[in-house]
Amino acid sequence: MVAADLYCPDCGTVYEAGPGEPWRCACGHPLELREDPSRAEAVDFPSTIESPPAMNANDGLWTFADLLPVEKRVTLQEGLTPLVETDRWNASFKLEYVSPTGSFKDRGATTTLSRAVELGVDTVIEDSSGNAGAAIATYAARAGLDAEIYVPADVKPAKRRAIERAGARAVAIEGSREDVTEACLEAVAAGDGWYASHAWNPAFYAGTMTFAFEIAAQRDWAVPDAVVLPVGHGTLFLGAYRGFSRLVEAGLTDELPRLLGVQAVGSAPVVRRLEGETGVDETSGDGTGDAPEAGDPTETTATLADGIRIATPAREDEILDAIDATDGDAIAVGDETLETTLESLHTSGFNVEPTSAVAPAGLERYREQGMVEPDDEVVVPLTGSGLKYS
Repeated sequence: MVAADLYCPDCGTVYEAGPGEPWRCACGHPLELREDPSRAEAVDFPSTIESPPAMNANDGLWTFADLLPVEKRVTLQEGLTPLVETDRWNASFKLEYVSPTGSFKDRGATTTLSRAVELGVDTVIEDSSGNAGAAIATYAARAGLDAEIYVPADVKPAKRRAIERAGARAVAIEGSREDVTEACLEAVAAGDGWYASHAWNPAFYAGTMTFAFEIAAQRDWAVPDAVVLPVGHGTLFLGAYRGFSRLVEAGLTDELPRLLGVQAVGSAPVVRRLEGETGVDETSGDGTGDAPEAGDPTETTATLADGIRIATPAREDEILDAIDATDGDAIAVGDETLETTLESLHTSGFNVEPTSAVAPAGLERYREQGMVEPDDEVVVPLTGSGLKYS
């Protein structure tokens, strides 16, 4: 398969595929892969899959290659993560934290590095709070490519070690998460490497789409009523939307689940947009746009959810469009709620990092608000391993 060109869905500009391709359109809009429309017609899946082992375990998420715009070149058999029923939350947890590097970011890393190899890239550059950087570094090592990962100076030591053990250079930047991105983009502009951004690179979303494919397959091609997901840059949220949409287009399912986002109080730009810029008190309250209910603790800015502390998501408008298209919503939760939820997850046997508590905490809030009914079928991803949070 020839590497797909890039195009801008906003202004229509097309960019030829290659190691020198831009990381965004000249108009400032994110780019997309220009796919061959015949690929959607070539889908050949079984009508029923009883469980993940019934798929080809050696292919991992590449079981769904017919629906992907990137050819498999770099893989660690990522994907096919378990979907586990949990009575405590009356939901199904998708255990993304058992991925090769301990987070769902491996889904995007396999497709991003596969495209990098397609293009003949020598060095990849990424900016990350930890998990995406570890994934890109690891898959770059698998591909035999050099990698530079720009990280916050206060990145968790275990996550920095994961980056450096893979042979990548971790570049620590003082300041905000946005300062990290700015320093990374300066390196990209200087020609130091190809921007393997989990936020901007469309190849990454080709991988996170498979999250939706697997949920449908594990449920005999029936989608749940709702999927509750954390939202920072929205890579998994948008991957879910694109994946479920593609299943409908391919005729494998006939509806979209409601996509319900959860952000951290203090880093909730999507919630602010939904509530007209004034719906979130970022120093107190529950981040839903309302005052805390009786009995709710007053919550301060969320510092535990370091994986989603993003002030300006690269594809914020797309996240809002996905919420609108699925009759979804977004709320925010703070540290006190996250601490309680994280403890419940750990004592229930789920060894996850704090950011993974965001979506289960949000599910409980959605139930309290009546947004999720008791008999709704709900899937929640647990996104990152607790083994890296030290």
